[in-house]
Amino acid sequence: MKFAIVGAGAIGAYLGAMLARSGEDVTLIARGSHLAAMQAQGVRVIEAETGEEFIAHPQATDDVAAVASADVAILAVKAHSVAPIAPTLAAALRPETTLVTAQNGIPWWYFERYKGPLAGAHLRSVDPGGELSRLLPVERIVGCVVWPSTRIVSPGVVEHVEGTRFTLGEPDGSETERVRAISAALTNAGLKAPITPEIRTDIWLKLLGNTVFNPLSALTQATLSEIVADPDLCEVARQMMTEVNSVALGLGVIVPFSIEKRLAGAGKVGAHKTSMLQDLEAGRPMEIEPMVGAVVELARLLELPTPHLDTAYACVKMLQRQSS
Repeated sequence: MKFAIVGAGAIGAYLGAMLARSGEDVTLIARGSHLAAMQAQGVRVIEAETGEEFIAHPQATDDVAAVASADVAILAVKAHSVAPIAPTLAAALRPETTLVTAQNGIPWWYFERYKGPLAGAHLRSVDPGGELSRLLPVERIVGCVVWPSTRIVSPGVVEHVEGTRFTLGEPDGSETERVRAISAALTNAGLKAPITPEIRTDIWLKLLGNTVFNPLSALTQATLSEIVADPDLCEVARQMMTEVNSVALGLGVIVPFSIEKRLAGAGKVGAHKTSMLQDLEAGRPMEIEPMVGAVVELARLLELPTPHLDTAYACVKMLQRQSS
């Protein structure tokens, strides 16, 4: 099976290196010094816990058109980077190529092939003009919720902090030959790749943390353990999670983890900086709309009050404007 990883940053390069090490044909699509390093010396993956490392040598390019030769294209760019590359990506994909979406937050296809509340809804926060739905239709998509934590420590070098689970699911809940094949390849690479008939539930399970901890960490510069350890800030996080949970319930989704368990789990991660805080410190755009704005938009559609989320959303948008 031929894989193309579109957006081989920390997660994409880690995933590509694991697949390449297991013998899969992998092409990484990246840019800048990170791409140059991977082309020259491969991808070096370091295990944070043990210090063990390995080097894999997948192909690497900056040409999105390289997806044309792939059986599976894994879209690993940040959510706000999908729209700019969508026309080029759509033009390059063959009709039989599967597109695995691995973004944080609510994906543009969430209400496609969906029969629950707000079926057919269009979220302006994640697909303002509907172009993503037109260019990258749900028929070619397999959803993926990414759980590992990784970071680029230098160009071409990725530290794997924790987690190996990439949950996969067809938008209509079916278990198809293509999703089984992708799961098998990831499993053979040493990763966990469970197939779920309820990919939207897993999306909300991750959102329960992302929608809360990402803006709070960006606004306070605090790590996960610091947020949970501070009584006042932890209570704010608890109230925000309660609001996120109410939106999920409004869509008929029962998140399988309690809020207290989610808070405790975040505390155990330790001094981890969220992706939003890392982006802020690096001067990159933050994933505000898919992780926070979309939940706020859904709350308005469901006529649910979310005062804590509304406040965090307004504040982190101002922070983005000021940092820009």
